[in-house]
Amino acid sequence: MTAMIIRRVLLAIPTLIAISMISFFIIQLAPGDFLDQKIAELEQRYGDASSMARAQELRARYGLDKPVYVQYGKWAWGVLHGDFGESFRYEREVSELIWERLGYTLLLSMGALFFIYSVAIPLGIYSGTHNRKLTDRGLMLASFFGMSMPTFLVALALMVMVFHWCGVPLFGLFSLEYETAPWSWAKVVDLLKHLWIPIAVMSINGLGGLIRIMRANMLDVLGEPFVRAARAKGLKERTVVYKHAARIAVNPVISIAGMSLPGIISGETIIAIVLGLPTIGPLLFRSLQDQDMYLAGTLILMTSTLLIIGNLLADIVLAWADPRIRYD
Repeated sequence: MTAMIIRRVLLAIPTLIAISMISFFIIQLAPGDFLDQKIAELEQRYGDASSMARAQELRARYGLDKPVYVQYGKWAWGVLHGDFGESFRYEREVSELIWERLGYTLLLSMGALFFIYSVAIPLGIYSGTHNRKLTDRGLMLASFFGMSMPTFLVALALMVMVFHWCGVPLFGLFSLEYETAPWSWAKVVDLLKHLWIPIAVMSINGLGGLIRIMRANMLDVLGEPFVRAARAKGLKERTVVYKHAARIAVNPVISIAGMSLPGIISGETIIAIVLGLPTIGPLLFRSLQDQDMYLAGTLILMTSTLLIIGNLLADIVLAWADPRIRYD
């Protein structure tokens, strides 16, 4: 196991380098850069190009007057030393922008991940052991609805319903009076009041799909010879289902968890924009829109790192959950 972890970490290094190069160059494929867009906005607003000198100064400051490979080398060298560069639009350090949103992103994403798996796995097991019964058909119908619903419309509908019934606008993670207030018990309670809507909306699609996957795995495993042998030994049905069948059926679900981590960490960009959430997703969307290459490149590198870490953790959990899996 230790050799596998070391091997995977060593393989991750060239993978991350390749991803960072490709993403950094792709961001700049579109014509122009952020300063060109800024000049065009000023020309449209004031009717002249009085900001050209300022734009040229900023272009030299950020190294945009140099070839793209020089820009990448400068950024990559800074990343190795913990310096991710400066955002063009926000004129702030990239690390500061990410750090102030990372806590809320992890809170929402981990909450959604915990909710999805704590609900989907038991329901999938129940549905697989009650195949074609009324409750099974009801769960499958509900999962179809969950998978097909546009989550941003669900977010809007929940916001309208809560405001109509309770008279409380649930936009963002805090009420207006608590947004800039120091942390207190009242602010924590206000956060919890706003937290359930984004977690519920972020979980809808993944919950429906995971229930179906777990159900299909259970149906396959319950027909295996070792399950029939366990029943023939006189073991209780509960022991057969949970100790033998479910332990094997959960393997693909664990693998999916490793691959879904970056998507959830990104904050479900559309949902975050609709609900006004201070997560990393809208920040990545805006940085790609503005060609803010240092900010966008850092966020893409971060999500790629999370994907590699998630897959590594999934492999470790798989080896723990299924004794048949061994890594040489």
